[in-house]
Amino acid sequence: MKKVLVTGATGVIGSAIVRYFARNDYFVYIHYKSQKEKAQNLLEEIKNGQIIQCDLANKNEVKKALESLHVEVLVNNAGITKDKLFFFMDEQEWGDVLDTNLNSLFYVTKQILPNMIKAKSGSIINVSSISGLVGNAGQVNYSSAKGGIIAFTKALCAEVGRYNIRVNAVAPGVIESEMVENVDKNITNIIPLKRLGTPEEVAEVVFFLGDKATYVNGEVINISGGMVR
Repeated sequence: MKKVLVTGATGVIGSAIVRYFARNDYFVYIHYKSQKEKAQNLLEEIKNGQIIQCDLANKNEVKKALESLHVEVLVNNAGITKDKLFFFMDEQEWGDVLDTNLNSLFYVTKQILPNMIKAKSGSIINVSSISGLVGNAGQVNYSSAKGGIIAFTKALCAEVGRYNIRVNAVAPGVIESEMVENVDKNITNIIPLKRLGTPEEVAEVVFFLGDKATYVNGEVINISGGMVR
């Protein structure tokens, strides 16, 4: 049975990704930082999986939790927002977002990649954002981290393609999730499809990249309903 690790798995998008892989016969490692009850409920729902707890911004915790793990697919999904205009943004708000959204990408991939190289097979999907493609006022920290994820994706794919390892990213737009609760509902006026995206629509693309798209490498798939084009 194929195995997948999904980081930040207790959020709305992460949970949708977990369910999608589980429905397609994957054993799913469900990562969480603090939402233990949500992780356990998700595990009970999918049956075939295991929960893993660690703070992805702490390289020692990541190493301890993941150093012996072997998976065919890695989904780097964990992310937070601490939105504020740059003039008012403090170092903590900058650092926390970069640590969780970008540095964790390095720590997790560093642990998972060696076993993929040994197997000469694997797929890594990094969850970026349209904010990483075009930037967004009030999100200098978030946009910087998500833009870094895109650059990370394109550089790493050039290094590990020789081992039959693919590295791709998705850039969701405005998706129905906890992160967009305070977004102006009129935003749908500037989305050609005139609606928000769903977590399941993101999960479908992530699964396609992870399992099906065997000649897609180094790509960033925009999932924004045409908002960014």
